Amino acid sequence: MSAKLEKIAAEREKARKKRDEWDAKVKELDRKYREEENSEIHDMVHAANLTPEQLAEIIRLANAGNVNPENLQRMNGTEE
Repeated sequence: MSAKLEKIAAEREKARKKRDEWDAKVKELDRKYREEENSEIHDMVHAANLTPEQLAEIIRLANAGNVNPENLQRMNGTEE
């Protein structure tokens, strides 16, 4: 193999190694992001003192685009 090819092959291998390192870093950051996101969701649900049924109803309302103060008050039985 010529010196030029060997140099290009070495650079390519170095780039592949760096890519693998960055892929691993991105994967770890994705894991940490999901973990923190789940923790924040848990904390919000816990702070709101929601039952699983109430949470399911809020999600259903959100998917239908109907989350508003009136629906939430009605769901909690605090309608004025």
